[in-house]
Amino acid sequence: MKTLLSLCAGAALCILASCSEGPTKQMPYNQGINVIPTPVSLVQNEGSFKLSKNTAFSVSTPEAKTVAEYFAAQMNLATGYQITVSDKAGSNGITLVIDGALDVNDEGYTLDVTPQSVTVKAKTPQGLFYGMQTFMQLLPAEIESQAVVSGIAWTAPCVTVKDEPRFEYRGIMLDPCRHFIPVENVKKHLDVLALFKINRMHWHLTDDQGWRIEIKKYPKLTEVGSKRIDGEGTEYSGFYTQEQIKEVVKYAADRFITIVPEIELPGHELAAISAYPELSCKGEPTTPRIIWGVEDIVLCAGKEKPFEFLQDVFDEVAPLFPGEYIHIGGDECPKSSWKECPLCQKRIREEGLKADKNHSAEEKLQSYFVQRMEKYLSDKHGKKIIGWDEILEGGLAPSATVMSWRGEEGGIAAANMGHEAIMTPGSGGMYIDQFQGDPKIEPVSIGGYDPLSRVYAYNPTPDTLVTTGKANLIKGVQTNLWSEYMYNTDLLEYRAYPRVLALAEIGWTPLARKDYKDFERRLDNALVRLDELNINYHIPQPEQPNGSCNFVAFTDKASLEFKTTRPIKVVYTIDGTEPTPESTVYSAPIEFTESGVLKIRSVLPSGKMSKTRTITVEKQSLAPAKEVAKTTPGLEMQVTDGMFLNSSKLGEVKEWKKSVIKDLREITSVVKTSESMRGVKQYAAIATGYVNIPEDGVYYISSDNEEVWIDGKLLVNNGGEVKRFSRHDSSAALSKGLHEIKVVFLGHIIGGWPSNWNDGSVKLRKADTDKFVKITPEMLVH
Repeated sequence: MKTLLSLCAGAALCILASCSEGPTKQMPYNQGINVIPTPVSLVQNEGSFKLSKNTAFSVSTPEAKTVAEYFAAQMNLATGYQITVSDKAGSNGITLVIDGALDVNDEGYTLDVTPQSVTVKAKTPQGLFYGMQTFMQLLPAEIESQAVVSGIAWTAPCVTVKDEPRFEYRGIMLDPCRHFIPVENVKKHLDVLALFKINRMHWHLTDDQGWRIEIKKYPKLTEVGSKRIDGEGTEYSGFYTQEQIKEVVKYAADRFITIVPEIELPGHELAAISAYPELSCKGEPTTPRIIWGVEDIVLCAGKEKPFEFLQDVFDEVAPLFPGEYIHIGGDECPKSSWKECPLCQKRIREEGLKADKNHSAEEKLQSYFVQRMEKYLSDKHGKKIIGWDEILEGGLAPSATVMSWRGEEGGIAAANMGHEAIMTPGSGGMYIDQFQGDPKIEPVSIGGYDPLSRVYAYNPTPDTLVTTGKANLIKGVQTNLWSEYMYNTDLLEYRAYPRVLALAEIGWTPLARKDYKDFERRLDNALVRLDELNINYHIPQPEQPNGSCNFVAFTDKASLEFKTTRPIKVVYTIDGTEPTPESTVYSAPIEFTESGVLKIRSVLPSGKMSKTRTITVEKQSLAPAKEVAKTTPGLEMQVTDGMFLNSSKLGEVKEWKKSVIKDLREITSVVKTSESMRGVKQYAAIATGYVNIPEDGVYYISSDNEEVWIDGKLLVNNGGEVKRFSRHDSSAALSKGLHEIKVVFLGHIIGGWPSNWNDGSVKLRKADTDKFVKITPEMLVH
């Protein structure tokens, strides 16, 4: 991340090194205007401005001076110049002016670039900051380098810009609860957000899987609530001290980003309840949740203790965050414990909460809970609340802003009630923890499919609100980075970028000015800027139609076709070497008549490449069907108790319980499981027999089980993987008739996902068809 001190120090070192510019070169990604988000109005004029060792900033106010110093430091780092800041105007200068009469909103600015000078005007320092970010994007992408870059012509095209954001709130949510995000990585994200004029970071600090903020009055929240023992048996932990919180808040504020903290209530509180069991209805000891999903142990709405606890928590949290909002969650709060709790039912009676045709008494109890905390935050701390759209249930708190995630309906309802709303619907592409490419070759995720194009296409203003004249109540838009399947910070960045850049344009650029094809072009430049910040962003991989597979069987000829989620150069080799940017360019399906190995990857205009896909292409004869004299429906299954993280120890098992199953679904349901998985007695199971293949052909095999064997060959091996969205498919040439099948299931939790939640199925897709179908009970015999 970039701190002002380190920027200045780095620039000074580079100047002392007397780095020379050398011959200049123009990279293809630096051609044209590449500003993200697209400004409201940009006119390109003749000529260009050249940044040089004589360039200096001219300012007349302390606020403008602070902005100038921020950008001068970064310019000095990349160029090796010693660009200064003073109150004197000069030739080849950059002038920053605060003008309260300017015809833009508080975040807006004007930018004039001529061959002799650059002038940024704004009503506020924030507007100056955004104007300078636009100017930085007119310069070559290498201007974001953290070290001197030689051979670059530091020129910006002459333009006239008038610009302001479409929405006040332009945000992303980071979730350190499921997987912790260290302070240094949070700052890294803030650097990127600032680059693209995103002004809110929603920080999800508490959840069932971990409490991540120090509360001095309740030390067990971090001593106990920040730690969990995952399904693999390892401890997972992490939290932010209050001093670290202050550090991050200041770092964000220096970049004109407001942090919105989230303290969940009354659900998603198992980590807190683990530390202080008396906060729940039953008061029983428990531990932070080790799996994903929704927890039914919640704060008790009938006791006073949870309210006192939350008031104490907010007394420490509110002063740490100077913004006007605190997010109180309010989502996914099961009411089952409240229905059974005498104290909750007493509260319902005392408060006169009665069920009606729209809401149960327990839903109205949640509304009571939220409104009580809203009043406390308003009266004691002068804060307004934001809540997920469930806070609409049972009645909305007076000053609440609704964050609409279950589609747009919650936001529309809030606006129709006169409340502001922030749109963040998963159905609109705003849940960027979902897949952005073929699930068969992408890192495992929660599911869904939100490629860059779908994210970019979202419009936060529903037509119905435009018609009713209430579109102005849509405060803004947000993408969410839930971290269940982001097992490290590299994965977090991989999911976030470049989709966050699409969010930047949604939130800033007028709808009529959006242009996805041009965004794709500008993205090539922006990705180089992300390279300079060491961001591990997503590069589209070559994908096969109907589901990618790294083992392709064929009998006569194989024709491998590829596509990418956005236009990008693809190169490949068939001689076993790693593809380079100069390798053969993919332009048509690749033909094989003999066995071979294909290596294929994508190439950006910068020369950066995606990871290599290695695809084994094998010529096979149709495996003959088995002649079996007598068969019985179903498969033979043997089961042993115990949790196995892999299949290597199964050969040592002495005792197996044997039975016959008719359907592969039975392999995952030998014991009764629950949504919480507490107390589940795990086991391993092996099902064997025959599968009746309906016709000759090459078949692709897919399964979320541990292993699938056909005719003695291990075709699907998910060992050590999170058992979701099978990403180790294979293929085989099979004759019509019976073929040996063995399916191995291990009951365990890896990566927060219980394999028991899968349906045990094995799916087949004939090579000349486009859909996988489950092996049915009628196809199984032994």
